[in-house]
Amino acid sequence: MRKLAFFAFVVSFFSLANLASAQQGDAMLGFGTLVAPSSTSCTFTLNVNCVGPEKGGLYTTISGDVVFHRRIGFNVEANWRTKQGVDNSGQYYRPILFDFNGLYQPRITKKIGADLLGGIGWQTTRFYGFQDTTSCIYFNACYTSDNHFLVHLGGGLRYYVWGNFFVRPEVHYYHILNQSVFTNSDVIRVGASIGYTIGRD
Repeated sequence: MRKLAFFAFVVSFFSLANLASAQQGDAMLGFGTLVAPSSTSCTFTLNVNCVGPEKGGLYTTISGDVVFHRRIGFNVEANWRTKQGVDNSGQYYRPILFDFNGLYQPRITKKIGADLLGGIGWQTTRFYGFQDTTSCIYFNACYTSDNHFLVHLGGGLRYYVWGNFFVRPEVHYYHILNQSVFTNSDVIRVGASIGYTIGRD
């Protein structure tokens, strides 16, 4: 345990040192939806918790990035279905996607730039209505979760509309490994973000 704590401290220290030398940072809030390139309906041969295709719904996104020398940096994103979905059996659920990415941010003109992302993360799908669980009784977390590793690729085109404020239409691809909750393991998220740049040169 002490070795793990020491390792976490060292990583945090060097991360903060790198942040201090960053050229730029961005904070973003976005909205979008999921589309499924190919999907089928649940059948009796699939997992009993099968929801159907993972698509549709309004998704909220918060994200941030730090860019260093040569326009290379890293990005963190969280996306969740804003309103709970409900499957044919009446089960409420909410997918949440987290990803950590390497980032390349080339500048095209003074007002236009691109964000190219690639990384890893996980998807957790929460199923609500489990009132008899310990976490529900003591922590008011009345759900169970289904978690899976994912691979992420994405890109967006940012346009600075006023000062350091920008809008960014974007497309993201997720491949979710070994999941059986949805009938598709490949998901595309389309949407747009508004953001603010700190340290823009």
